[in-house]
Amino acid sequence: MASHAPRPSDGAGGLAPEEPGPGSGEPGLTDPGPAATLAFDPSAPSAAFVSLPTLAPPPRAPERLLILDTETTALSPDQGDCIEVGAVLFHLPSRAVLQQISFLLPTQSNPAEAINGIPAAVTRLHQPLEAARSCFLAMAASADAVVAHNAAFDRQWFGLGGLPELGLPWICSMEDIRWPADRLLRPAPSVRDLALAYGVPVWAAHRALTDCHYLVHVFQRCPDLEALLVAAQEPRQLYRAHLPYAERHRAREAGFRWNEPLSGAWSRRLTAAEAAALPFPVEPVDADPVAFLPCSA
Repeated sequence: MASHAPRPSDGAGGLAPEEPGPGSGEPGLTDPGPAATLAFDPSAPSAAFVSLPTLAPPPRAPERLLILDTETTALSPDQGDCIEVGAVLFHLPSRAVLQQISFLLPTQSNPAEAINGIPAAVTRLHQPLEAARSCFLAMAASADAVVAHNAAFDRQWFGLGGLPELGLPWICSMEDIRWPADRLLRPAPSVRDLALAYGVPVWAAHRALTDCHYLVHVFQRCPDLEALLVAAQEPRQLYRAHLPYAERHRAREAGFRWNEPLSGAWSRRLTAAEAAALPFPVEPVDADPVAFLPCSA
């Protein structure tokens, strides 16, 4: 075994620095010459390349929002029809309305007339329906995302009954946006409660364009809307709460809803971080029902 001589002291109680080796560039050393120059040769067998993962860009607030609402004759498409669509094209940076429209879809009966106030006979009156649909499609083509209050309910009507499928991200202003705590809103607030929390007068209910206007006025009064919309785009999953019957109020206070959309359970869509922060146990639901019952207004 080779032995090494001890390094001499530097005279100050420490070890003297090691002598630099050839090619270190230190003064007084012999120039190794051109033959010793190192070069990177990518064709050499020893060359190794590291493939870095491609990182997805962080979510950004959509610039143009298609704020929409529907009125229907029932709670699901297999029970009734969509009879009204209201939509507003909203420019987020300027908080400005760019365009708006509402139109009726003909139906033979409306069991929900007492709620939405739309007689079935009125839906069958002549109107430029095809022009209205074309305008709605053009507005959707100009938007970056759809915003609806209880979006899962509104979304289920598109692609059916003469309404186009909207190939846009959907953001729910009731479920996805976490409104500031100083507004003292309950989790999953109604559109009326949301409007009142932002000082927006409530003058009517249950007409599609009117409910869109409530969201417009809320957005115009919300200075941190961009950050809220970015957070609203984080992935969410449906979770079921596990609580004894006597403690069901804890699930309600945390924004869970009974029987909606999961039958016979308290459930809510949450991010993984939100689920982990809850003070009671929850479990993710694999099969997520598509239909929501409409929230109370």
